[in-house]
Amino acid sequence: MTIEVTAQNFDEEVLNYKGKVLVDFWAEWCGPCMMLGPIIEEVSEEVDDVKFCKVNCDEARDVALQFGIMTIPNLIVFENGEQVNQSIGYIEKEDVLKLIK
Repeated sequence: MTIEVTAQNFDEEVLNYKGKVLVDFWAEWCGPCMMLGPIIEEVSEEVDDVKFCKVNCDEARDVALQFGIMTIPNLIVFENGEQVNQSIGYIEKEDVLKLIK
């Protein structure tokens, strides 16, 4: 399951979370984002030790700007509030799994 994150709850859900969080920066008009979304959802059902969040860049523009998001889809992995990994563009399921390990 993925959690929809906004500017209002980003700190609480991601930066203050103790553990690993994958954040999917996306938008509804983005074709590759629409292809990646179901993969993220599938991985979230299989992996228990990572929290999965989505940020709609059109609705939470401030959050996207805060992390310098210029291209989507953009996946950022945080661990205990620190950015530890990132992937820009569409990736396959195996690559998502590698990204969060």
